[in-house]
Amino acid sequence: MKRTGTAVWNGSGKDGKGSLTTQSGTLHNTPYSFNARFGDGGGTNPEELIAVAHAGCFNMALAFMLGGEGFTPEELHTTATITMEKDDSGWRVAMVNLGLKAKIPAIDHDKFQEIAERAKAGCPISRVLDTVIMMDASLI
Repeated sequence: MKRTGTAVWNGSGKDGKGSLTTQSGTLHNTPYSFNARFGDGGGTNPEELIAVAHAGCFNMALAFMLGGEGFTPEELHTTATITMEKDDSGWRVAMVNLGLKAKIPAIDHDKFQEIAERAKAGCPISRVLDTVIMMDASLI
């Protein structure tokens, strides 16, 4: 399986502007810029896209793992927070925190935590990120 995304950039790093398009068309010439990345400008930015990709991937991995154990979630609500740090070689993703609130009938806390940890470790986006991934998971 292959998925593609295309980025176009015009101009300098600080003053330029770009657009992002995904294979599915969900993003189509979606703007991104320095101000969207490091300020409060409109559009999106790579870190925000990594965060939402990680949250979505984790939710799907968790739903599949829960199903394999006989549980069907009513809702999995995950917020991924990317922490960026600048070091001698530039900016890097230093940490991701997955904040999960889950509504899963008939599951006990320990089983929920065990399955959530496996999903965190096994989600393909978790596996591609070379960083610390923390998780705060709770049942609602």
